[in-house]
Amino acid sequence: MDVTLIDKPISRLQLKEAAEELFGDMAKAVVDVEKEIMAIGGELHADEEAFLLNTGSKQEHLWGINVYPERELPEMIEFDSMINIRPRQNNRSRNVEDPVLREKIVSITRKLLA
Repeated sequence: MDVTLIDKPISRLQLKEAAEELFGDMAKAVVDVEKEIMAIGGELHADEEAFLLNTGSKQEHLWGINVYPERELPEMIEFDSMINIRPRQNNRSRNVEDPVLREKIVSITRKLLA
């Protein structure tokens, strides 16, 4: 599957199809917390990050997550990605450490993944 921009809500079925294509029960996604959009469908979070950067997103607003379509929010989201390691933004792990930022990512995901 090619990387796809999600700027309008998609169905759970569409998300499940994206997950099955590469990883079975999970899809990688990168969320732009400023524009409130996301990209899915890449083999790596870096693929989706590059896609969003090419569409005008700023790197400091992009956060990688794994999405499990069979789960309900917030358990649907796993905050784990190499692109999240950002010491200059006080995020020193693959996790998203800031609880306010995590909640914003959950809110955007809730809006886009019906």
